[in-house]
Amino acid sequence: MSDHSIYDMLRHLADSWGLLIMMLAFLVLVAWPFRPGARAKNEEAATMIFKDENDG
Repeated sequence: MSDHSIYDMLRHLADSWGLLIMMLAFLVLVAWPFRPGARAKNEEAATMIFKDENDG
């Protein structure tokens, strides 16, 4: 295989499967905070800056 054909193969792979994998990763990362078990952790993270050291 010549260098040119390897480049074409990798470019085709990145254009098709690379885009699909990046889209899937994006959708997973966007949906991750909205999963049902994350409500308590999200609430804690949202109010963390208002917690005083003496509050307990």
